[in-house]
Amino acid sequence: MEFLTLERRDHIALVTINNPPANTWTLQSLGELEQLVAELNADSSVYALVLTGEGDKFFSAGADLKLFADGDKAVAANMARAFGRAFEALSAFRGVSIAAINGYAMGGGLEVALACDLRVAESQAQLALPEATVGLLPCAGGTQNLTALVGEGWAKRMILCGERLKADHALAIGLVEQVVDRGGALEATLTLAQKVARQSPVAVAACKTLVQAGRSMPRQQALVNERERFLDLFDSEDQGEGVNAFLEKRAPQWKNR
Repeated sequence: MEFLTLERRDHIALVTINNPPANTWTLQSLGELEQLVAELNADSSVYALVLTGEGDKFFSAGADLKLFADGDKAVAANMARAFGRAFEALSAFRGVSIAAINGYAMGGGLEVALACDLRVAESQAQLALPEATVGLLPCAGGTQNLTALVGEGWAKRMILCGERLKADHALAIGLVEQVVDRGGALEATLTLAQKVARQSPVAVAACKTLVQAGRSMPRQQALVNERERFLDLFDSEDQGEGVNAFLEKRAPQWKNR
């Protein structure tokens, strides 16, 4: 892949956005992300995905605005569809995805972090969805995922007022789950990913599906679904392994099936 690099660390896939100087997204890199997530989904040895940006200034600055300078609607449609496919694939990744925000996360750069399950930001990072400033809007899940995380009020401040947040402010409103010193995001996210690897992959996938479904499913239906998915786990090898490992005071050996 030209714009993404993949490094495997045991059960963790470390993916780096590598399109200097600002790690912007292109049709090609969005296609690479969609393809990569599909490949990782098919690899049962991968339990977690960590996403970061190359360098120490930008996590990702989003789309290159030069693509939209001539107002070509066909180009815009192709980019919007590519953003949607790539980031929705990331959101649906069967394992746990964690964004290591090591610098500016702007527009589509923040939206890809929003598509992840968890976000760790370095203290110097800044986060924004500034699309309306240039006559556009976040079309890669930003309006929906940001609202789900921080509520309608702060989503409107960031999107309608173009407000840019520093990392500590993002932590205070729940946009990120952790802030670390400059240069510490990757280590912190890998630590979280290692915790994921100690959980049953089958149980984690079921839990993640339930949490995300709760955004759009009526609560009563979600509660019923929760009980049904609990019973489904008894059809997996991991359920018996996990319970017996606990009772036998040993580490479980997950089968991921």
